Amino acid sequence: MASAFGLLNYVLFLVFVRSVLGLAHQAQSPLVQDAPSNNDTISRKLFFELEELARIVDISYCVGTTGLGIQKPFSCASHCGDEDFKDFELVTAWNTGPLFSDSCGYIALSHPPSRPRIILAFRGTYSLANTIIDLSTIPQKYVPYPGDDDNGSTTFSSSFSQEEPPPADPPKCANCTVHTGFYTSWLHTRSAILPHLTAAISTYPSYEIILVGHSLGGAVAALAALDLRARGWNPRVTTFGEPRVGNAALMRYINERFNISSYGEGRARAREGVRYHRVTHKGDPVPLLPLEEWGYTMHSEELFISRPDLPFAESDIRHCDGDEDGRCIAGADTDDGGWGVPARFKFWELFFAHRDYFWRLGLCVPGGEARGWYRKYAKAPDEEDALENREL
Repeated sequence: MASAFGLLNYVLFLVFVRSVLGLAHQAQSPLVQDAPSNNDTISRKLFFELEELARIVDISYCVGTTGLGIQKPFSCASHCGDEDFKDFELVTAWNTGPLFSDSCGYIALSHPPSRPRIILAFRGTYSLANTIIDLSTIPQKYVPYPGDDDNGSTTFSSSFSQEEPPPADPPKCANCTVHTGFYTSWLHTRSAILPHLTAAISTYPSYEIILVGHSLGGAVAALAALDLRARGWNPRVTTFGEPRVGNAALMRYINERFNISSYGEGRARAREGVRYHRVTHKGDPVPLLPLEEWGYTMHSEELFISRPDLPFAESDIRHCDGDEDGRCIAGADTDDGGWGVPARFKFWELFFAHRDYFWRLGLCVPGGEARGWYRKYAKAPDEEDALENREL
């Protein structure tokens, strides 16, 4: 009860600050403001890929849950038993602690005949109230490579021997600042997972590296992706409900490191060939936090779900242009529904829109939905069918 009153007071405080200081948020698109074209709708292939990744990240919520944890070879109370994951093997899981700046997740291998992958899944936070409060933290200087590599320790044992990761040599990130909590969470996580990841890559060098995260896990995945890029690895990243991680300089740095800065005349290229997708959902306040007025912003390659609730189809998801497309989540921050509350202050949506990414995420957290309540999508198309339906 005290937590609920604290959250309510915090919401009222933010609305009061916005009113008094006149910080009216006006969504603007630096590139495109026109109506979506056929080129904006995602392909059928990408739709099924996102649906699978949503189930993969949902499994991360089982890490550290008493009686519902993830176990070897690959079993848990969530989607581990799905037919699509029969070729998965758990490498390790980690849980660095109970605080907001701590992290949970797992590393798994996807073996042939499934798509060969090394998957890192980053869980969001259990405490929704703490998430909102900690999203207001002051930023700190972003250091691409803090230089504190070590084997550290993990909660779970790995089938691989401990190996040192390759040295990092990232370009400088000039004038970059990062959310202190997110950055601390990654620093707590990196020493726990880098040795296992290094060994997995050494054992399976042809496997693609996949990073996926939801909520806080999306922010940690973004910082992890930069670290892996600095070491010469080339991960593919997908986040769901990723909050604003840092300032505009850091967002430019992410765009440049993943070559996603803009489309320009290359708009007609294969947009889904990019290696970073940031999925947002209409009504989800987290991608709009921390506040722009506090110096935080977004990076490019947003995929926006325009339908307010489940289920939805590929026609409900579109590519967005630039860092903050006015047709996407940035434009959803308006007073609607007669409530007079911008989307970024609708914290009750943490229980709904913030979790409605293809599935109601968080089966293993208190209030998680029963397994049978999830919508079952049709079987994903085979490779030949997917290529025929691919949209450029």
